[in-house]
Amino acid sequence: MSGTLPLVLVVEDEPQMRKFLRASLTSHGYRLVEAETVKQAVALATSHNPEIVLLDLGLPDGDGIDLTRTLRGWMTAPIIVVSARGREDDKVEALDAGADDYLTKPFGLGELLARLRVALRHAQKNPSPGDPTLEVGPIRIDRARREVFVRDALLHLTPTEYRMLVLLAENAGRVLTHRHILQHVWGPTHVGHSHYVRVQVAELRKKLEVDAARPQWLVTEPGVGYRLRDREPGA
Repeated sequence: MSGTLPLVLVVEDEPQMRKFLRASLTSHGYRLVEAETVKQAVALATSHNPEIVLLDLGLPDGDGIDLTRTLRGWMTAPIIVVSARGREDDKVEALDAGADDYLTKPFGLGELLARLRVALRHAQKNPSPGDPTLEVGPIRIDRARREVFVRDALLHLTPTEYRMLVLLAENAGRVLTHRHILQHVWGPTHVGHSHYVRVQVAELRKKLEVDAARPQWLVTEPGVGYRLRDREPGA
């Protein structure tokens, strides 16, 4: 990241919410630039190159989901949606548009800070496609040999399980929707078959988790998709 303090672009039209975010984040070591509209957000994202974006969906001159697609066209910084829209369809649409995470208002400061840390950690550790090894918690993936180890034990995965695990590991800490997983693992003609994902996740958990019924690493985001945690729960 550039500089010593992460720069956050806050896109929010409610003055009280901006005031809360400004006071909370600056007191925890973040720098802020603030936009109230889509137009301002695009201009600030272009001129300031923020490390992360906090984005409301209901903006006076456009929709935050369309703005997410616009930003994703050229920037790789994590985007966390913060919105009063709590419907699963809104969450899925925002994540499929390119958002990394979604927080429903009202939310606690502790949760917001945790989501920021995860998103920034993922951005810093995002592996290169050419990097032969992925390590997430107890999971180690040797892409050159197509071998997967959990706590140093070699796993035997099907080709589909392997592709899904690599996708999740490349995006550790980030929520992946059913549609995103289907498109990248099975292909664009299978995006309506969410049961494929559920079956494969269940099989992966049997091999990855100490207790598949109480997963610690491959966790469900209800109605949205799945997240592979990037560190031990509670750490």
